[in-house]
Amino acid sequence: MMPAIPQSDPRAGYLAHRQEIDAAVAAVLAGGSYILGREVTAFEREFAAYLGVGHAIGVASGTDALHLALRACGIGSGDTVITVSHTAVATVAAIELAGAAPLLVDVDPTTLTMDPFRLSEAIHRSGARLRAVVPVHLYGHPADMSAILDIAGRHGLQVVEDCAQAHGGSFRGRKLGSWGAIAAFSFYPTKNLGALGDGGAVVTDDPALAERARALREYGWERRYVSEQAGMNSRLDEIQAAVLRVKLRHLDAGNAARRKLADCYETALAESALRLPFAAAGVCHAYHQYVVRSRARDGLKGHLERRGIATSIHYPVPVHLQPAYRNRVARTGSLAISEQLAGEVLSLPMYPELDLGQARTVAATIRQVS
Repeated sequence: MMPAIPQSDPRAGYLAHRQEIDAAVAAVLAGGSYILGREVTAFEREFAAYLGVGHAIGVASGTDALHLALRACGIGSGDTVITVSHTAVATVAAIELAGAAPLLVDVDPTTLTMDPFRLSEAIHRSGARLRAVVPVHLYGHPADMSAILDIAGRHGLQVVEDCAQAHGGSFRGRKLGSWGAIAAFSFYPTKNLGALGDGGAVVTDDPALAERARALREYGWERRYVSEQAGMNSRLDEIQAAVLRVKLRHLDAGNAARRKLADCYETALAESALRLPFAAAGVCHAYHQYVVRSRARDGLKGHLERRGIATSIHYPVPVHLQPAYRNRVARTGSLAISEQLAGEVLSLPMYPELDLGQARTVAATIRQVS
């Protein structure tokens, strides 16, 4: 049974545009082309234009998108890639899938994204063969791309953006995904731009990187059935592309609704004991999640759930303390902020179809105890 107010609801995004989506899916089913056909090509063109880049390559998932982006940059065995510990484990999994070793750094305590000082510290202290930096635009807030690009450029490192939570967000007037050499998006159903299943995209302005990523997603083919390099099978299907084309048309409106909800929460919770999300100057926050911080997080979560309000924790364990990675993945410097966040963060209900009255109910229920 669904809670009275779910934390996220992918069904709502489908129902809001049901007629358009059903018509688009029906056209695919009737057409008989289901993998890498006209819908994928059209979506790739439209998504690239939306972001202001030259190329988008549809793939099977966000994890695959990051994996393929790294491989397109020539990153593999023996290489080290710097990223953060406060992220979805998929970020680190993709680095390892590419054959590289992750090197974890801490995040800024205000933006919760990669701390440029920690990045610089890691570069100077590491003796590994560093090849790339993967900043994560976490919860929809952009990482400090100006500082990160400056540091990476001075050391000859590629910047690969993890945009899985940042569809439609921007930094200094440019869409996220257009800053680095290459970027990866996820279209998991709960994302700001979500499919009705898994999906992802690699985006870049570099034609050579785009060509390599396009070949790698389909066995390394440059001509059918002939592999010029060792690739994989990671193809966006026509039905998901058709759904994404519909939902892309509504992405900006959905993000505007998210920002209104964020404004509502900020006003209603201004006098609470919670630490509220921060939006730095010059950023357009995509508000994939609305994440508050509380030292009494677990009690607050229980209080809300008993009243039919669902919340989530993104993320309860930083990567460097996960059982699969603890004592195995390299780190530089203290990861104290990442460890602190794991005990404090709580994602409140956030999706475009949530109405302001429901958001006020959430806030009023929080104020009962905080």
